[in-house]
Amino acid sequence: MKETKLYINGEFIDNGTREMRDNVNPATEEVISRFPMATDADVEAAVDAAYEAQKSWEKIPPIERANYLMELVALVRENQELFARTNTEEMGKPLAQSMDEAGWLADYLQYYAACARHIKGEIIPSDRPNENILLYRMPLGVCAGVMPWNFPLFLIGRKVAPALVAGNTVVLKASSDCPNGAYEFAKLVDQSSLPKGVINVITGAGSTTGTALATNPKVAMVSLTGSTNAGKAIMRSAAENVTKVSLELGGKAPVIVMADCDLDDTIEHVYNSRIINTGQACNCAERVYVQEEIYDEFVEKITARIGSATYGPGLAGDFDMGPLVNKGQQESVDALVQSAIAEGATIKCGGHKATVDGKGCFYEPTVIADCTHDMTIMREEIFGPVLPITKFKTLDEAIEKANDCIYGLTSSIYTTSYDTVMRAMNEIKFGETYVNREHFEAFQGFHQGVRQSGIGGDDGEHGLDEYTDTHICYIDYKN
Repeated sequence: MKETKLYINGEFIDNGTREMRDNVNPATEEVISRFPMATDADVEAAVDAAYEAQKSWEKIPPIERANYLMELVALVRENQELFARTNTEEMGKPLAQSMDEAGWLADYLQYYAACARHIKGEIIPSDRPNENILLYRMPLGVCAGVMPWNFPLFLIGRKVAPALVAGNTVVLKASSDCPNGAYEFAKLVDQSSLPKGVINVITGAGSTTGTALATNPKVAMVSLTGSTNAGKAIMRSAAENVTKVSLELGGKAPVIVMADCDLDDTIEHVYNSRIINTGQACNCAERVYVQEEIYDEFVEKITARIGSATYGPGLAGDFDMGPLVNKGQQESVDALVQSAIAEGATIKCGGHKATVDGKGCFYEPTVIADCTHDMTIMREEIFGPVLPITKFKTLDEAIEKANDCIYGLTSSIYTTSYDTVMRAMNEIKFGETYVNREHFEAFQGFHQGVRQSGIGGDDGEHGLDEYTDTHICYIDYKN
């Protein structure tokens, strides 16, 4: 049985007497590996290693830090298939999607390596004669990256790349549902010429390991991608030392479909925005508002499209969807579907837990019509291949209902009206709005939620700024 290890200060640590947990393939329900639960002492050792390494790492010119990132880019590309198969085996994503994700990891590291010469300060005019005001962008120090299970390869890049190029060091905590990808990444770090302690990789329960990271006074920032409840817990823990947090949390993305949209294109975009990663993405289309003139036609067409989605073990064939990540997620999705039925909605396709050859945490691709805005399934994040739909009359009504939500990550609108687009972009209160396209962000954008979808953001030059502090200097000089 494969056993992963903690990677601290450039060394893989023998598991010794540490508690070990099983890593289960959600498609076959087989135990594929075991991983160690880091102790408080392990967390402290990883943070200490990163803290000491950062003192010299920040003094290296950014372009040289970028060269280290490019070493990792080459290694990831060489091992793309290994990463993809590891990803599919432990979290269920179809292999083609895992190949894409492994490629994104390399691309993301490369993108931020290219940002090394774009870390900019400012020169600010003074009110005094003979004075210059300079604002520097400085490294934070040790950054803790707390990982999710839904994109466990790509998010390595998000937690590592901007932090390192900005002069910080990293302690990466892998998800307990998907620890193997992070372990494979640690092996590549070990092969590279990166100085010891710059990247450390640990595993353990978020409630203990995440808390230990967030309460450690040597940690300058905690970046978490996960549930809203997990984000709140990190905020409470980080408050002890007033530690900076960057949180990408849950979403309940509204989709507004206007009667004047290109319906066939809209159907395809909504399909892709719901089915990707078996619906386990915080920016997935989570609730659809369709203008009443085309409601029946939309429901008919989206039911046919989503109902055609195939599912199965990601290593066994070319499927549109894999399993949900675990039994708990399968039960959670089903509970929301059952609540919709109890509240009067209509199942148009799917609506049941599923297995393949009697095994796996699968869920049928599901469309639910006749929903109302106040139903549980329209209010709570589903995180599965289930699409609830309701109707509206006017754009005012659609925007009001879209904004009536505790979340505020992604949103979209489909229309051929320029006026409608401009109103939507100004009045939809979400961090992202997609117009006539699927929900999927760009590396060079800025992925940020509002309300209970998070604090801070990722990607682009603004994402790089998240990993810096400002240092302003007032300089007087003689005539």
